Amino acid sequence: MNRLILYIIIHVIGVATAVAQIKTEEIVIYNNNIELPGTLSFTKENTPLIIWIHGSGNVDRNGNQQPFIKANYIKQFRDSVNKYGVSFYSFDKRTANKKNIKSLKKGVLFEDYIADVQETILHFKKDTRFAKIVLIGHSQGSLIAMLNHTNASKIVSLAGPSMSADKTIITQIQEKAPYLDSITKAHFKELANTGSIQNVNLMLQSIFRKENQPFLSSWIKYNPSKEIQKITIPVLIVNGDNDLQVKVSDAQKLHASNKNSELLIIPKMNHVLKVVNSVTENQNSYTKPDFPLSSKLIQHIVKFVNQ
Repeated sequence: MNRLILYIIIHVIGVATAVAQIKTEEIVIYNNNIELPGTLSFTKENTPLIIWIHGSGNVDRNGNQQPFIKANYIKQFRDSVNKYGVSFYSFDKRTANKKNIKSLKKGVLFEDYIADVQETILHFKKDTRFAKIVLIGHSQGSLIAMLNHTNASKIVSLAGPSMSADKTIITQIQEKAPYLDSITKAHFKELANTGSIQNVNLMLQSIFRKENQPFLSSWIKYNPSKEIQKITIPVLIVNGDNDLQVKVSDAQKLHASNKNSELLIIPKMNHVLKVVNSVTENQNSYTKPDFPLSSKLIQHIVKFVNQ
């Protein structure tokens, strides 16, 4: 009995010690008047640091979006890689921080997101505690990672589109509302040529409403399949075969554009990196944080980062 009690005490102390080894720091990085608060977590110094780059929407540092998406996938990712000794930093996207509301009234351009990541990288390049910086760009963030590759040692394109934003949206329209195909193409052509759209079709207002046009105009200038060709540092391209937003074919096209990249397709993983077995589970995983992340994803990321 005494041995059993002693074992339990030692086991509990061991677990507590392991948990205590993960250090966290709350950091606020500024890009002019924009506040980008984030969380740094690490177990020890002289380890690789992952900087997470968000996809579209008002995503916070944990992978949630008000008011509907509560997937918590970035926090799950952070906790998972920290267990393997990999350091991690993620921040609240400028559109997720209420303190930025006044500044955001002027609008947002795609270059603003690029600059936010640049400021974040520069902050950590001055921090001598970490061995190297690895960028993980998720979804829309994949392109932003590519555009910041010169300041990193490696990048990971995680569920990243292979086409420019206009072509991606046109493809989605062709699949879901083919009767709007020609109108969508005409709107994008006008936007590319003039920077604005005078008369937006009522059925396409959610995409092309006036306040969205400057951002779309700045975003469609970049083609991920061309940008990835410029990258000479190691690149890992990852996609799940249950991703309903970005297809496996996108990952394959990116890989074909950079022959030196590594391609990883993960069975049953969806866009928010969860393991799902049905369409219902896929949908539920966006609002319930208890779906597990792909263990294969974590293992491969850790291996890639440490190589």
